[in-house]
Amino acid sequence: MDSAKALRADGRRNRELLITAAASLIAKHGAQASLEEIARRAGVGSATLHRHFASRRALLEAVFRDGVAQLCERATAQPGRDPGAELAAWLEDLTVYTATNRGLATALLAGPDGLTPEEICCTEMVREVLDVLVVRASNAHALHENATTSDLMLLANTIAVATENDPSSARRLLRLALSGIRR
Repeated sequence: MDSAKALRADGRRNRELLITAAASLIAKHGAQASLEEIARRAGVGSATLHRHFASRRALLEAVFRDGVAQLCERATAQPGRDPGAELAAWLEDLTVYTATNRGLATALLAGPDGLTPEEICCTEMVREVLDVLVVRASNAHALHENATTSDLMLLANTIAVATENDPSSARRLLRLALSGIRR
């Protein structure tokens, strides 16, 4: 059972208020937005924030969960005929999305360490989709034989961090990098 669904109504409301406040402040100040300010904006105390989110990373996962889920669903909805192009297009979507959403690339780079299974979301969702796309592209000989899921995730997220709030540069840099890995 999802931990958010197990909460009483007031707990669910507080959790949603915290996520909304965090999304707003993270969009403005990035992943290092003040946790105290997030709690204050949500109208709750710091202890309530920490009861719902054991770490900053857990809060970031909750903030980005829905958008990342939609991104992942698009990747698996309709496999294309060209697995290399499909992989490149999805990496571009991922890179632009993470560059546009301050703090997401940093959250994805951090990995799932220290999170409970209920909290792990964004990183694992992205990794699972990317694993499938990498296998398809590799099987079609459309990907350099040494390129791994981890390599491509690091590449996309590093570009996103470097181009935060500049999606056109993120897109351009990823395309430049991909021209070196695609056969």
